[in-house]
This record gives sequence, C-alpha cells and structure tokens, in this order.
Amino acid sequence: MTLPTEKRLNKFISDSGFCSRREADRLVEQNRVTINDCIPELGTKVQPEDIVKVDGNPIVAVCEDKKDRIYIAYHKPVGITCTTESRVKGNIIEAVGHAERVFPIGRLDKPSEGLIFLTSDGDIVNKILRAENAHDKEYTVTVDKPITQSFIQKMAQGVPILDTVTQPCIVTQQSRFVFTIILTQGLNRQIRRMAEYLDYRVTRLIRNRIMNVQLGSLKPNEWRDLTPKEMAEINQAVSGSSKVATPKSNVKTYPKKRGKIMKDPSTLRKNRNFYKK
Repeated sequence: MTLPTEKRLNKFISDSGFCSRREADRLVEQNRVTINDCIPELGTKVQPEDIVKVDGNPIVAVCEDKKDRIYIAYHKPVGITCTTESRVKGNIIEAVGHAERVFPIGRLDKPSEGLIFLTSDGDIVNKILRAENAHDKEYTVTVDKPITQSFIQKMAQGVPILDTVTQPCIVTQQSRFVFTIILTQGLNRQIRRMAEYLDYRVTRLIRNRIMNVQLGSLKPNEWRDLTPKEMAEINQAVSGSSKVATPKSNVKTYPKKRGKIMKDPSTLRKNRNFYKK
C-alpha cells in the first residue's frame, strides 16, 4: 500500500498501528527506525515510495478511512502494567492477547483497575489524552478511614501535588469509605497523591468511565470492541481537539530543576497553609 501524500515519520508509524507518536519519536531517537535503510532524524517526512522499517521489520501504511483500525475497551485488573514492553512481566498487551497489534491510550497504575482503551490508531491518542481538551474520566475510590465533608471539599477544590495544584473536579461521597471523582487531568498517581496529601490512603481505585464509554459489565481481564455509536460519539467529542499542547500565555510559570514547570510558588504556599488549618 502506498501513501497519497507525504507524512511526518512519527505520524506514519502511529497511523500504521505500531505505536503512539510519542513512542515513535522515542524509537527514532534510539536509531531503531530506518527509511530506505538509512537512519532518519526526528521530523523527517515519509514519501509515498519510501520503505519504513522498525528494528528491520517493514511498517505498512493503513487505510486512510480508518476502517481497518481497532478500538477496544478493556477492564484492566490489579497487577497488570500499562506498557507495550514485552520484557515487562504482566504487561497489558500480553494480558489482552489481541490478534492485532494494539497499544493503550493512557494508563492505569498497576495497583488500580478498570476501564482503559486500546487501539491501533495512533492519531486519536493525543486527542483523547490532552488535558486541555477536558475529556473526563470517572473513578470510584475506597480509602482507609471515614470520609469527612472537609476531605470532599478539599479534593474538589484542588490539592498541591507534583509542583502544581490539581484542577477543580467533581467529588461525591458514596458511603463512609467510598467516593467518586471525575477528572480531566491525568497526573501520575493523581488520586492516590491527592488523598495522601490529606492523610488518607487509597485501598481500592477503579475507573468506571472514560468520556461516554462505561465499564459496565466487563469483568477483570475482559475486553470488547467499542460500538459504532461509542466511536461516533468519541470522534465527535475529539473533532475539535488539538493534538499538541496549547500555549498558556496568561499562566505565570517558574522553571524547576530537571525541566519541571510549576505555578506561582506563593499560590502553592497559600494552598498548603489552607490545608494545614
């Protein structure tokens, strides 16, 4: 199959279903990608007649209408790691066991469970994951001690973790030890870190919903194809989504070591003092 027009190398690889664009860039940086048996640079354009290989294996372009691309919903069990690295024991690709090559959209921590998408369509990944696109995810969380109204209020307002303050979110108490939370962010171990900051420990975390798709009756380690209706709604939701971050010129940021970015330190200090009251 040939391409009708040139494409950036990372897009060509991700469109083939081999991996996401970010992972494709990583492969290029590791010199594992060749174009016509030559090692390319990041950002190289692939022409219709070019032969692209990863680790010596040809990458074949897919249909432009996406009819051959795969979209599945999977109930990730506790103990499964969201990585495509086959050397990692208990990796999500091995657990799913799909006949075609797929990769996860986002991740769930190893101790967490619930809904995650896997796909062979690298083009949709960043559109769904990009935080400013506000595609929400809902979780049910169990903690180790009785929940207070103060805890619910502080979780909803935002908690200082990872050199930033989490965005306001919807938090609802379900029972003495259980609450639900709806996030549009995807910070590393976000819910667990938020709870820990307020002196709670998460004992169970399950993701019930991503955008319009519910976990429903899927049992741990079961998966299903997303329905045409679900895909139509997802494509509609991401139709105006950017695939790259939008600059935030009105947000004051401060450089941190190792390239980290944080908000105004005085804001963080105020938040920390507020929570210690």
